[in-house]
Amino acid sequence: MACLLELSHELLHCIFTEIEPADVASVSRTCRTLHSYVVGNRLLHKEIYIRRYDEPTINQTEPNWEEEMRKTVRLEKLLESEDWQVKRDNLGFIAEHINSLINTAHTDADESANVELLRDYFLDDSNIQTLLCSSSLFNTAGTELQIAAPTPSLRQASAKLHCLYGRPIDPVPSKRCSAHYSISPFFAIRNINNATSPSSSTRSQTRAYPAHTVARSKVYDLRQYTEHTLWGPFMDDGTQNVDWEKVEAIMLVLGFNLNKFTERSGGRFEQVWDDPFVGATPHSYISPPSITDPSKELDEEISLVRELQPSIDSLDPYGVTGTWMRVVCFLDYNDLYAFNFNTEISPEEVREPIDTEEGIIYLEETLQVTKIEPPGSGEEDEDGEYGAPAGTTEGSGDGLDWSGFEGERLPVVHFRGTSRSLHASWDPNANSRIRGTVRQTPEGEIRWTTFSIFHGEERWRSEGIQVGGMRSARGILGSWFDKDFDRHGPAGPTAFWKITDDVAEEKTSSMPIAYF
Repeated sequence: MACLLELSHELLHCIFTEIEPADVASVSRTCRTLHSYVVGNRLLHKEIYIRRYDEPTINQTEPNWEEEMRKTVRLEKLLESEDWQVKRDNLGFIAEHINSLINTAHTDADESANVELLRDYFLDDSNIQTLLCSSSLFNTAGTELQIAAPTPSLRQASAKLHCLYGRPIDPVPSKRCSAHYSISPFFAIRNINNATSPSSSTRSQTRAYPAHTVARSKVYDLRQYTEHTLWGPFMDDGTQNVDWEKVEAIMLVLGFNLNKFTERSGGRFEQVWDDPFVGATPHSYISPPSITDPSKELDEEISLVRELQPSIDSLDPYGVTGTWMRVVCFLDYNDLYAFNFNTEISPEEVREPIDTEEGIIYLEETLQVTKIEPPGSGEEDEDGEYGAPAGTTEGSGDGLDWSGFEGERLPVVHFRGTSRSLHASWDPNANSRIRGTVRQTPEGEIRWTTFSIFHGEERWRSEGIQVGGMRSARGILGSWFDKDFDRHGPAGPTAFWKITDDVAEEKTSSMPIAYF
């Protein structure tokens, strides 16, 4: 040991950067000399950190490397633990730090040490059961191993973690559990005998449902669609804070239907959301190489003018312009109405799970930025005029509380485009014009609003949140509904994600100028 302590700091640095992050604390406890060398050594902790994890690039200020490494080592030990209760007791910390690792991950998942690390740890079934299946949905869904967390904030944290994980977890109940429920022939509502209803049964008796059936009852419960939630995946308090349990339910329903759709199409439509944690990082969307059609190359002089003229797209922080894929799911309106209005229940009562067959539409949308407004601009109506959102006064901007916001306020981006069905072009509701906006919420999340326009009239609206943040490859999850906010519906889940930055020339050039 005497020989080691006689080495220069430069040599000690070279030696200690080769040790594992978890061993740094042990080194600092060996003697006073090494303790004084290790503790507070910013360069040493930074180099050890970035050898194992991605170097954060989004923070404007340099992180406290020693603190970050201490937290990440603690996270790894918790994920490695075989004690399920320890994981549940530390759900808040685990969810917060995994969110931090994803936010600071390399934008290319194949190059990201953080994404690889998390994917490896979540091969462990105990991490999936305890951390991703603890929202209120798992009060009645799933298996006995999946237990809802004790507080609303922890249930929200688990739901968000499930959404970042990205692969819907939808276990099939055992035959023993499935004996506790039956499927009604009328739109397949799960009917529960009064003797075994949730209010009078044991916990094990109510663990009979696949997660997608409980999620479906939440997604199609029209009581969830209110003015304060903007009829979208937000808390029912007007703050525009994301309700991650709603987003989780939307993901489960869409994931179930997309998997079924992929099977029925014979693989024509590839599976989505099948790679854990991939695409959940800000700026993780990378457009594939552009394939130029020589017959459509622009005149050289026109191309030069376009290159010299500042592009509105270059001022768009959200990356709107391009081609997107969208999926929309819906219940037959008779089923939706019967589910919501045939039986009166109290406002606090949860509707029963349903296994109703849904419709699904796959759409390709081409979007282009048309206008960029300063942060805090009000909502745009169908005539292109601006006003304060419902419940606020004129001149108050967006009427939201931004006092807790950290970082740079981003502008409001407006866009227009077209939408066409990839498999149901005969449906008059399948093809439409599109307009919408992208903006920040006070939480820093990215909110997308779209309107579908048929024969010049707006018919449907959607509200969604971009999972993974700005320019994430994962895309937007949300809900669609009648643009007039009809409390009788229809409404349902939707998602869309970008597939290329290119916009087909014929689609853009064919839009009449007056449309903008």
